Amino acid sequence: MQKLISVKSASNIILTINILALFMHAMILLEILPYHFVWGGRVNSKADLLTLETISIVIQTIFIIIIAIKAGYLFKGRFGRTVNVCIWVMFGIMVLNTIGNLLSISSLETMLMTPLTTLLAILLFRLGTDRTNRPV
Repeated sequence: MQKLISVKSASNIILTINILALFMHAMILLEILPYHFVWGGRVNSKADLLTLETISIVIQTIFIIIIAIKAGYLFKGRFGRTVNVCIWVMFGIMVLNTIGNLLSISSLETMLMTPLTTLLAILLFRLGTDRTNRPV
């Protein structure tokens, strides 16, 4: 896989997807986009929506920071081992998220988010297998 995509390219793709997802969650929270297709279509109230979307935004922001560190955009040359552990945790979360998307009652979430989370898992696997143990 190391010859198929560079760590830098994988990082940039992950950052782009996560930044777009961050904006999507913000638009859902601001009620610009409907919330029926997120969280497996199981959001029951505005209070639930506020809580779940706030959690999404916080997690998305943490993911962006971790990948930005790996790519060398933040704290260049620092936190190598910690970032690598976080990338493997993110990989696990994306695998579980993919399974959750497949089980979603929202067909839109299943059709759109399953391939996206699968792609993220593959790209995170690429970052996790990088042997340099330092940012790109």
